[in-house]
Amino acid sequence: MWQCTGLRWVSGGPAWTWWHPGYGDRRSPVRLGESLALAVEPGAVRHCTGVWRSGRWTPCPRAEELPPQARRDQCEQCAALDRSRSVAADTRLDDPRPFAVYLAWFGPGLAKVGITAAERGSARLLEQAAICFTFLGRGPLMAARRAESVLGTALGIPDRVATAAKRAARANLPPAHLRAAELSALHEAATAVPEWRDTLAPTGFQPVDHATVFGLEPEAPQAAAAVTGLAPGTALTGTVRAVAGGDVYLRAPGPAAPVVLLDSRLVPGWPLSASARGLPAPPAKALTPPAEPPEPLF
Repeated sequence: MWQCTGLRWVSGGPAWTWWHPGYGDRRSPVRLGESLALAVEPGAVRHCTGVWRSGRWTPCPRAEELPPQARRDQCEQCAALDRSRSVAADTRLDDPRPFAVYLAWFGPGLAKVGITAAERGSARLLEQAAICFTFLGRGPLMAARRAESVLGTALGIPDRVATAAKRAARANLPPAHLRAAELSALHEAATAVPEWRDTLAPTGFQPVDHATVFGLEPEAPQAAAAVTGLAPGTALTGTVRAVAGGDVYLRAPGPAAPVVLLDSRLVPGWPLSASARGLPAPPAKALTPPAEPPEPLF
């Protein structure tokens, strides 16, 4: 049985990644408008997915069991090993690659500043479900970290945006030209901050919009329920309506069926098949309609 190891953005599109003890790893693209079935056999157990290091995957040596509702796909020991050499955790400060500083926009009043390895291009922004973004500059890791800190303080924006806020905002997106205008104003304010420009090579305003890539335009899906966790003897089936970062929106089978939200972090570690065979749906909770979006930052 193939074990899911996560949802990743590869070459500009989302794909499930898999591992099999006899066949190694593979990927299966997730395409808008196509059907998706994630079936968990009765008696199946979810296990730690191990560690990705230098582009290679190492299975968990203990094959530790994970609870169905966990949104982390690693046991404590594998997670600690990952953090021991991580740019995100600031435990890999000697990374020689050039890094890019970016401004990401998730909705009116919701923006962040962050860094990513320049070689990754927009992959990090797709993973974070950024509706639109622009790069600000590039340079060595520590210079990029300093710029991130300086700009966050100067502009009053964080280096993280909560998942719940992102989901609420993407349900009521303003038109593309208004998104670009707010991002442009933020970029202009950032370039007026002098403390970071002497250590990074500045980048002009070049907005990239992901709304269509995610499937949020011409109309964003309105999820009526969210999966709380896969479970043995259940199957999640439907048509892919949108994929924003790690969130998958599925139109359930049947006439006038609702849209269901799947947080893809609930999937890694399960041995899965595409054969639903009449299995019931996994547990889910109803969602309240999104509130009005906040006011723009700029």
